[in-house]
Amino acid sequence: MSEHELRVSKIHNGTVIDHITGGQALNVLAILGIDGSEGEAISVGMNVPSDRMGSKDIVKVEGRELSQDEVDVLSLIAPDATINIIREYDVVEKHRLERPERVVGVLSCPNRNCISTADEPVDSKFEVLPDGVRCEYCDTIIRDDLAAHISVQ
Repeated sequence: MSEHELRVSKIHNGTVIDHITGGQALNVLAILGIDGSEGEAISVGMNVPSDRMGSKDIVKVEGRELSQDEVDVLSLIAPDATINIIREYDVVEKHRLERPERVVGVLSCPNRNCISTADEPVDSKFEVLPDGVRCEYCDTIIRDDLAAHISVQ
């Protein structure tokens, strides 16, 4: 085994999120609403060596496949990540994340006066920018701590 290989046990069924920007694994868990209270089996590697990235994080979640909304939001904080769907210990699907042009209904606007935060039947809509997201209703920009604004869990 070379010094760049990582020994982490395989999962039976679930999702492996690989090539996460170093230091972002805990934000990935927050976005997915995983805090360990539901009894999920989770493996997290942070700042592990990577030939492609220098260092990376990796998250393995047993028994869960991600929704497209979750994948879209993950792409905002981990644009180089890959999603591997595991069934019976084998990778059955592998996807590179693509940043969407917009995300709908997955983030909450921090502007209390925004129509998307009132008691109106309106889904939040955010345009994806190179360095954050912009609310399409009130133009509020979120650049930091996107995990704190997740409304889908």
